[in-house]
Amino acid sequence: MSNNNDQSTSANNPFAGFPVPLIELGRVVVTRAVLEHLEREAADIYPYLRRHEHGDWGDVTPKDAEANLLGAIHGGRTFSAYEVAGKRVWIITEGDQSSTCVLFPSEY
Repeated sequence: MSNNNDQSTSANNPFAGFPVPLIELGRVVVTRAVLEHLEREAADIYPYLRRHEHGDWGDVTPKDAEANLLGAIHGGRTFSAYEVAGKRVWIITEGDQSSTCVLFPSEY
């Protein structure tokens, strides 16, 4: 997983915004720190979960986007990064798609 935010891969990803989910989120867990940030800023994580689920990985490197596509096809982990109310947030879905975690990079 890269922490480089050089470019958004949404434009480079042929599946970004796909009309049906590419992956299942499973059980969604949001860390306490992210929840507090969302509440403080009156922000909603739901649109970012939908983007992640539909293959819009946000601001990840081309290498991470490629790994996500392979993960979606072959059952590997998928990773997205978004700017949410002024802070970078990661969304990670496990390879078996049983769970998804929303966290700050510092919590990884």
